[in-house]
Amino acid sequence: MNGLSLWFDTLPQPVTPRPALDRDIEADVAIVGAGFTGLWTAYHLGRLDPTLRVVVVEREVAGFGASGRNGGWCSALFATGWPTLARRYGAGPTRALRAELAATVDAIGEFCRTEGIDYVKGGTLSVARTCAEAERLRAQSAEATRWGVDVRWLERDAALERIRASRVRGAAYTPDCATIQPAQLVRRLAEVAGATLYEKTPATAIRPGLVTTPRGRIRARTLIRATEAYTSELAGHRRDLAPLYSLIIATEPLPATVWSELGWHDRETFTDGRHLLIYAQRSADDRIVFGGRGAPYHFGSRIRPGFDYEVGVFNALHEALVDLFPVTREAAITHRWGGPIGVPRDWIPSVGLDRATGMGWAGGYVGDGVACSALAGRTLAELITGTDTTRTRLPWVGHRSPRWAPEPLRWLQINGGTSVMSSADRIEQHTAGTTRRARWLARFTGG
Repeated sequence: MNGLSLWFDTLPQPVTPRPALDRDIEADVAIVGAGFTGLWTAYHLGRLDPTLRVVVVEREVAGFGASGRNGGWCSALFATGWPTLARRYGAGPTRALRAELAATVDAIGEFCRTEGIDYVKGGTLSVARTCAEAERLRAQSAEATRWGVDVRWLERDAALERIRASRVRGAAYTPDCATIQPAQLVRRLAEVAGATLYEKTPATAIRPGLVTTPRGRIRARTLIRATEAYTSELAGHRRDLAPLYSLIIATEPLPATVWSELGWHDRETFTDGRHLLIYAQRSADDRIVFGGRGAPYHFGSRIRPGFDYEVGVFNALHEALVDLFPVTREAAITHRWGGPIGVPRDWIPSVGLDRATGMGWAGGYVGDGVACSALAGRTLAELITGTDTTRTRLPWVGHRSPRWAPEPLRWLQINGGTSVMSSADRIEQHTAGTTRRARWLARFTGG
């Protein structure tokens, strides 16, 4: 997996795939997908009921998808806005979900400390650099406090004491986020989950009671689909989640002289108030890892290795990095990578188990999946074992998102939304308030 991401390239040991499934087997629980969702499900199943025979199959290697390629944020973020969720499911359940996500960030921290995995809880700084961004972030911060989010507004000088970016007007800060080394976490989780894991074993068909692979079948009373963006490649699921690409660059390790200019001493995760999302962190070896959206959605929900590399997007990310942090202008970019994230039509992630068929699922995290997937895995394990907890009654349990439109409407909707985000950002560089395009975007993205 050399070159898959910075995270895989900096693992202490090279990745050697486990043996593939080569015969028919039986299990109590079969999980398709060895990312965070599938592996946390197996991990918690092993602790709730060690007698269960749990099998995980993975098309490539554990962490091949978003779990091993993300920006290294472990946050309490949820893809859709809390007010949107509350209108559908009520204020109390919405606050309960938010509290569980915050607790999950800390639970992942405990696991990482026990297992020797890089984890620093420095919080998130969301910087405003235009009047429109300041207006929007202030309003979002005030709204977020209603739902139990620990967020505070920092005026310009206070924000610059944390990270010295250019043209800062202020920033929202929340402590409920950590930086992680995601490939290190997912690979270690694969080792300790307690399940039998078959790598290089694609699931060619999934139906109640049966997973079919090229060289063997798995019969199990419970099947869990934990395939996130790759769900669109399964028969009958092409319109369930849209695979949208997020791309990332990483600098060389930066010297102490650069960090003395930047600050960033607490390794906060970093974003700003633009619509076309950017996200960043300071890594353990003093790189800036800088990612963002802007890559096109590909007709028919196609996923291809070549789509991980969009030169134009990588160049735009580099320009944004230097614009934010001019001191990085001469820094070499050593890594460029990307991959698809799973996006439901209503931007509401979900987790559930159909007891009649034994089929379960979780996903649709829209890029905020590190903590969401851990909470989903724990919830799935409780649903499978019949363990009644506050988590099994959270509002995303059993939620069913509407399917995306058929092509070509799906292509027009998604790429049109990306174009509107980009144009709204350009307009807001020269206006004093939020544009009508921005207000439309909030409705489109579940804000």
